[in-house]
Amino acid sequence: MTFSQTILRGLLAFIATCIVQVIAGMLVPMKPIALPHFLLWVVLSTAVSVAALSGVAARSEWRGWRLGTAVAAFPLLVTSVNFIEGVVFLTNSQVQWARVFLYTVISAILSIPVWMLLFGGPKRTSSDHYPMIRSKSRGERAWKFVLSDVSYVFLYFLAGTIIFPYVKDFYATQHLPSTGQLVALQLLVRGPVFILMVLGLARMLGLPRVSGALAVAAVFTLLTGVVPLLMPNPYFPDSVRWVHMCEVTSSNFVFSAFVAWLWGRPEPAREVALRHAA
Repeated sequence: MTFSQTILRGLLAFIATCIVQVIAGMLVPMKPIALPHFLLWVVLSTAVSVAALSGVAARSEWRGWRLGTAVAAFPLLVTSVNFIEGVVFLTNSQVQWARVFLYTVISAILSIPVWMLLFGGPKRTSSDHYPMIRSKSRGERAWKFVLSDVSYVFLYFLAGTIIFPYVKDFYATQHLPSTGQLVALQLLVRGPVFILMVLGLARMLGLPRVSGALAVAAVFTLLTGVVPLLMPNPYFPDSVRWVHMCEVTSSNFVFSAFVAWLWGRPEPAREVALRHAA
């Protein structure tokens, strides 16, 4: 697929996604959010998300339901983990968590055929798409998964510690979980989900190890940091929202680049050695 074709199909995907959001909003009505230029912020965050996903869909060798489901699943996974963490952290807010989650699920389901139709042309076969999980032994999968998970928890707390002085007044009004609960939440929920997302993005992009890690980090950061925190909301004051965006984008970029690199294709010399050893 050429660059101009990707741009055109990405534009069509953006228009279709806006229509999907309107339909989902009609099916799951929610209380309007009274914020200045709220609709423009929705359009902007949607455009960023669709642009990132279009690049992934255009590069992927997957087609049909597999492609549509994979692309639609990324925003749903991000919303799901944010949903869980929001319920834990923002106990004093009036967020309609169940409705927001249902809206996201319906939007994801309706967007599957959009990605299938726009990016589901003839299957592209390429040796660049390295099977990151299948190519590794069970032992290697285990230690790499544990290392990836622990690295997420470490970066999460490191970034959180750095920005906490800037948000402590806000969280003084919230009921914060214990450190043990926070560790369990990141280690058992957010970390594993984000690892699967990174591996999925890396598999679909099919780029060499280093460039692939950087590309995955860019897409992952847009989907998990920029899009969720770009739009103003009545639950986070702007000062807290921008601080969190700096925190999440920086830590998620480092995390996703590391995981994509760790699981990526071995260097050519190592590949030859592994084949001889096998």
